[in-house]
Amino acid sequence: MRRSDLSWLLALTHLPSISGHEDRVVSFVRDWVGRRNDLRVKADLSGNLWVTQARRSRRAPLYVTAHMDHPGVLVTAVAGRDAEVEFRGGVRSGYFEDASLHFFAPDSDEPVGARLTSYDPATKSGTIHVRRGAVEEGWIGRWAFPSRSLGVKGDRLHAPGCDDLAGVAAALSFLDRARKKDGLGHVGVLLTRAEEVGLVGAIAASRGGSIRDDARLLCLETSRSYAESPIGGGPVVRVGDRLTVFDAELTNRVSEVATRHGKAFPWQRKLMPGGVCEASVFAAYGYASTCICLPLGNYHNMGNLDEVERGAGDATPKPEVISLSDHDGLIRLLLLVAEHLDEPGVDVRSRLEDRFDGAVLERPAG
Repeated sequence: MRRSDLSWLLALTHLPSISGHEDRVVSFVRDWVGRRNDLRVKADLSGNLWVTQARRSRRAPLYVTAHMDHPGVLVTAVAGRDAEVEFRGGVRSGYFEDASLHFFAPDSDEPVGARLTSYDPATKSGTIHVRRGAVEEGWIGRWAFPSRSLGVKGDRLHAPGCDDLAGVAAALSFLDRARKKDGLGHVGVLLTRAEEVGLVGAIAASRGGSIRDDARLLCLETSRSYAESPIGGGPVVRVGDRLTVFDAELTNRVSEVATRHGKAFPWQRKLMPGGVCEASVFAAYGYASTCICLPLGNYHNMGNLDEVERGAGDATPKPEVISLSDHDGLIRLLLLVAEHLDEPGVDVRSRLEDRFDGAVLERPAG
């Protein structure tokens, strides 16, 4: 992994970001693009970011997408050292019991610690008590983790929010390499908002008319790992999610490219039914879309999740975990797809016809 790739990954996965309050990620991306005079960034009416290249291309657009938010807490009202909060994102209710949280002012990286004193899962709202200092309305928060539990440990990154900020980092690393390669002027990046509260940014992008009809979308996710899709097993060509299966032709072409050209690193092809991906949104609006994801441990910061779902473990918030080699493999796979996606692929029907023509069938009885 390049040092720059690791630096961007560490920075982004440690930024506080929740649905509707992705400001720190937006600032990071704008600063990142601003240091590259061959790239452009613009926001659509919903605040999604489109990062494109200054050079022109006649090829159909290829967008790598990721969402900029992560489950977290918003302060909605303050009374002294107590405050009302709203939780945005999907987390099982057991993880909120007496939880420790960190809150951040818009212009500060210093966390203010607080304890969750009540939580109503029906409304996703609750109250907190600030241990020291004060919070203000509009501040955002997340689980509080000891610094010793975070960082790189061998091949694993332990971070407050990999989903989907690791995807954002991979998208930027991919574009940083693609912009220097001949013939890849058609690739860009789409970074969406408010995925964790109903895929809102992806819906807005699909409805807004900014996506060309012939565009292809590769949606990056960090998706809950299962035994059959292990962390460290390589990036996953995801054929579907809990809601739908993705565009068959595009998914198969990505798999073909990986099979033909991706022999230098491991990769997987799996369903990954643990959640709903933005690829389902884009497909529902008629766009060719599929997903490539990173297997994720402690999905949405839910530690011991398998045991909790079986009723046999403690619901303890933990940092999310991904593999650095998986992340590097994802960047490399994206480059291969950008380079080879438009080459002639396997004609499945022709292969089947050849098999049929060469088959010897016995005459049916009677």
